[in-house]
Amino acid sequence: MTKTAFITGITGQDGSYLAELLLRKGYEVHGLIRRASTFNTSRIDHLYEDPHDRGVKMFLHYGDLSDGSRLAGLLAEINPDEVYNLAAQSHVRVSFDEPEHTGDVTGLGTTRMLEAVRRAGIDTRIYQASTSEMFGASPPPQAEDTPFYPRSPYGAAKVYSYWMTRNYREAYGMYAVNGILFNHESPRRGETFVTRKITRAVARIQAGTQHELYLGNLDAIRDWGYAPEYVEGMWRSLQADAPTDYVLATGVGITVEEFLAGAFEAAGLDWHNHVKFDERYLRPTEVDALIGDASKAERELGWKATVHGPELARLMVESDIQELAHEGRPWHDSVSLASWEA
Repeated sequence: MTKTAFITGITGQDGSYLAELLLRKGYEVHGLIRRASTFNTSRIDHLYEDPHDRGVKMFLHYGDLSDGSRLAGLLAEINPDEVYNLAAQSHVRVSFDEPEHTGDVTGLGTTRMLEAVRRAGIDTRIYQASTSEMFGASPPPQAEDTPFYPRSPYGAAKVYSYWMTRNYREAYGMYAVNGILFNHESPRRGETFVTRKITRAVARIQAGTQHELYLGNLDAIRDWGYAPEYVEGMWRSLQADAPTDYVLATGVGITVEEFLAGAFEAAGLDWHNHVKFDERYLRPTEVDALIGDASKAERELGWKATVHGPELARLMVESDIQELAHEGRPWHDSVSLASWEA
């Protein structure tokens, strides 16, 4: 029988790759999108089918994690086999500017989803998108039993979501899983996140439409992997016999500077000639090093990352160069004031 999945955050990087994966596996996919006056579905437009046609496998529904009653109604109607809660205010630096909003959407939004599932009385498996930012100041390598020490409103909100997911699993017997994913990127990453900010700038500098790139802390160490591999891990975590929590990571950490150097090198450029420091891109509290230990996921799910930071940088630069050439026009030459995200 055809399985049905419900994805919040389907218009994001992970949501789009996950929708592709599930559709390839024969799922019927339902996605939650926020109402906007402009189109916000660019990452999934290639998957769209007219709902009037026969055999349509993907459906979009208006809603938001701030509206628990809407979530409950949709879940009762769709009755999904699997729920993937990927939606959040996920920009760490922005969470310092909007701590209340981040807590409401990223933290309480998870509770609304869990409670909607419980009240709907449906038998479903739930994936909660947790994050390495929960570990914060805890020294690497970080695994499932590493103490949390969040250093941002975003990280704190995700810690709350993590424990609520575990509480619902233990209190109500729900099949609920926390996927603690370390940084994972792709050409679909948002343009204010540091990796994509860098690779887009490289493409524009090579094309002569941009000359300088402003960044903050280049010493932070991150465990960067490839997003399409990580959504496979999400799916596998809901196929296990019993629910538990998993870290997904490459196990290899590189600095922002090393990613930066690799990205510029992929285009035959020297980053020293183009990158400048801007203190506006520093966080009030920094996370120095995040490097994951995904041995549990490899042992129990057979999942292992194969794309690491340097290869990822080249992949993203090549994609942005091709995108710029395909557009046939230069991107706007302004540099976003949003701080780097890692």
